[in-house]
Parts: sequence; C-alpha cells; structure tokens
Amino acid sequence: MNKVFNYTQNKVKFLLLPVIIIVLGIVMYFVHGGFNFDVEFVGGTRMQVAINGNVDNKEIAGVIKDATGLDATIQQSATDNNVIIKLPATDEAAASDAEGEAAAEETLTDKVLTALHEKYDFNDSSVEVQEASASFGKQVQTKALTYTLFAILCILIYIIIRFEWRSGVMAVVTLALNVLVMAAVYTITNIPLNTTFIAAMLTVVGYSINNTIVIFDRIRENMKARKRTESISDMTNRSITETLGRTINSTITTLITIVLIYILGVTTIKEFALPLIIGIVVGAYTSIFLASTFWAAWKESEAEAKAAAAAERRNAKKGKK
Repeated sequence: MNKVFNYTQNKVKFLLLPVIIIVLGIVMYFVHGGFNFDVEFVGGTRMQVAINGNVDNKEIAGVIKDATGLDATIQQSATDNNVIIKLPATDEAAASDAEGEAAAEETLTDKVLTALHEKYDFNDSSVEVQEASASFGKQVQTKALTYTLFAILCILIYIIIRFEWRSGVMAVVTLALNVLVMAAVYTITNIPLNTTFIAAMLTVVGYSINNTIVIFDRIRENMKARKRTESISDMTNRSITETLGRTINSTITTLITIVLIYILGVTTIKEFALPLIIGIVVGAYTSIFLASTFWAAWKESEAEAKAAAAAERRNAKKGKK
C-alpha cells in the first residue's frame, strides 16, 4: 500500500491559511471603514462614469457636494478608468408618490452629470445609473441574511440525516469559515457588497458542501470496513487520499470556466467572478484539509474518553474485590 499523507496530524497548520485571510480581512475592514455596501443594500444612487484622464476622488466628491449638497463616496475601478459615485438615499418624504420620487432622483442624476461635465471629459453613453430606496435596501439585507441562514440550516439537517451529527457540525463550521473568507475577500478588495455577494457566497457554499459530502461518504464506507488496528485518523487520511483526485479535477474544471469569465467579462461580471474563484479554491481547501480532519480528531477524542472511563470502571471493580 502506498504511503498516505497524514492530513489529520497537520490540520492546525492547514487552518492557518484561512485564519490569516480572515484576520487580514478584519484589518482591511477597519482601514476601509466597513464593508463597501452597494446601493442595493443601503439605498441611494450609484453612478458609474468612464472619465477620461486621471481624476482625484476628493475633487470629484467636492464637485458633487457643491452641486447637490450630498456627501458622495467615490471609488475608482482597479481594472479600467471607470469612476463609481455613490450618493446616499434622499428623503423619501420629499416624494409621496412613485412619479414624484422618480422625478426627484432623475433631477439628482442630472445635477451630478451637469456638474461633472463642466470639469471632466466623458461620454454620456458610458454612464450607468442604479437607484434604490433606503427601505428597499433594508429589505434586501434582511432577505439575504434569512435565505443564507435557511440554506445553511437545510444543509445541516441533510448531513445529520445522511451521516451523523458530528459530520453536520463540522460541515457547517467549515461553511461558516468559507463565508468569513468570502467576506474577507470583499473587504480586502473593497468590491461593492450587493446581491452579487449573496449569489457568489451561496454558489461557494453549495460547491464546498458537495466536496465535503463526497469525502464524508467515503469515510462512512471505510468506517464500516475499518480494521481494529487502523485508527480513525489513518482511516480518514486514506479516505481523503481516495477522493483527492475527484475533488481536485472537479475544482480545476470549474475554475477554468470562471477564470475565462473573469478575463473576458465586464466590470460587473468580474466583481462576481473574482470572489467566486477565491471562494471555490477555499471551499475545496476546507473540504479536503479541515472538515474531515477535525471530525476525526473529535471522533478519536470521544473514543479515548470512553476507553478511559471504561478502564476506570474496571479498575474500580478490581479494587472492590
């Protein structure tokens, strides 16, 4: 039999990589002043303008402040010359009906574009405008959180029924780790947090849990045929090795497509593809190196505790005799 790599012995080392990414994400969270919430989550107006030449974010914010009286958030795309302008949601009481609200928002957009035209060179055809009310943004946040928690709960129930409760707990813990890494990627890259984040996150969760289930399924099969001389850790290492080719091949074939989408796609597609690429890699990583290895450690610690308790009971009986 070929030598099997000891995944379980190195599980803490494998945990360091996602932890480092999460810590870096926390640092960048404070550097950037929180998540870069898009208008879908907080409401307001988001404008994307392709301005020719170099521009200064503070200067653009000052121009918009003079024209509208609003404090705008300015960002520049890392991949092209697009400038993203975010304006806070206006007072909804100012427009009581839908027509009045639409007219008010249109006037705000016109004011911004007029002020920018006086100082910068850009084509109106390159302008993209997205608008949402503050109440709509709160609804999106609530629904996004609810659906995500519901999906994770369904996954937990499914794994507990199919395998055992320890497997379900470890699968959900690694899923939570994947989500934290995804959130860290968004803070590090400062990509706008919107419904695209929910789509990318749920995609990664589904992809990751599929890899985890494959490994746990092999562990269940090998557990039934395990010899008494083989420890749970050795059996887990063997199970990971047996499924390693399948996990790596499926991950690579998926990444080829997404990487091409990132290379050929427009800015909005790239904002979805980049965290998806990182998330799929991290999902495969946690499925291989973390979920089953920490499950094995948990299982063995329980077995050792039961053996120690049984030995104490036997010694107690001998003492009475």
